[in-house]
Amino acid sequence: MADYQNIFTQTQVRGHYDAGVDLPRPDWPREKVKSFSYLLGKIGDAQIGPVYLGGTGVASLICGFIAIEIIGLNMWASVGWDPIKFVGQLPWLTLNPPLAEHGLNPFPPLNEGGWWLMAGFFLTAAILLWWVRTYRRARALGLGTHVSWAFASAIWLYLVLGFIRPIMMGSWSEAVPFGIFTHLDWTNNFSLIYGNLFYNPFHMLSIVFLYGSTLLFAMHGATILAVGRYGGEREVEQIVDRGTASERAALFWRWTMGFNASMESIHRWAWWFAILCPLTGGIGILLTGTVVDNWFLWGIENNFARF
Repeated sequence: MADYQNIFTQTQVRGHYDAGVDLPRPDWPREKVKSFSYLLGKIGDAQIGPVYLGGTGVASLICGFIAIEIIGLNMWASVGWDPIKFVGQLPWLTLNPPLAEHGLNPFPPLNEGGWWLMAGFFLTAAILLWWVRTYRRARALGLGTHVSWAFASAIWLYLVLGFIRPIMMGSWSEAVPFGIFTHLDWTNNFSLIYGNLFYNPFHMLSIVFLYGSTLLFAMHGATILAVGRYGGEREVEQIVDRGTASERAALFWRWTMGFNASMESIHRWAWWFAILCPLTGGIGILLTGTVVDNWFLWGIENNFARF
């Protein structure tokens, strides 16, 4: 058992190289690079590898590279191919969706949104292929598919912003541009155009789950670190065979708020709170402009807001 580590120190997780379990008929060879990193060991396991991409992983990386290349080259071209300006102005550079006049035309002129559509296609393909990879890897290892479905919740919000809602609105111009500050500007303008998104009840739920998930993960992480000297990191073991770590953690939370989650339920709480954040946020975005044109007026009509 490791010595107790206080808040200022960390245990370096480093032992013999572990190649993992043998996969049944892998469709792609695993690269078994036997190396360790001290710096990575400060934030996680020091072992690097084995890396397993598979066919879907390779395809995802290729599509992602194409998307980033299209976005990057268009941004670079917008500053006259000047590398100094490109680096200095990168946060302000953008690749915008097609103009409103093109509607849902799948082949607008390249410089009027065509590049955006092309980049969006490859980026979406990369994300969906990566989701398939996470699902297949979980099944191959005999794991639950909780990670894949949590990832799918984030993909839902991404698709609502750049694909589903623009189609429902009848124009690609409703989509989010590729860029840092332009993305933030789009969010601000979106709220102003549709009467303040803060009055959108699904936006409210999304924020509740956002803050709630951070609170739950912080509480849980702090609890496990606090009982680390008693083996609290062996959570799965203590789910079915409660030890002194879980007993002390339970007593602490009963003392402080009268109730405690179990070693298992805290993860389910945090998982649901985390995935409900983009899920409810996506619903709120999808209803904006399609069902409700002004959330402030909607709030007044439904006794939800006042002048």
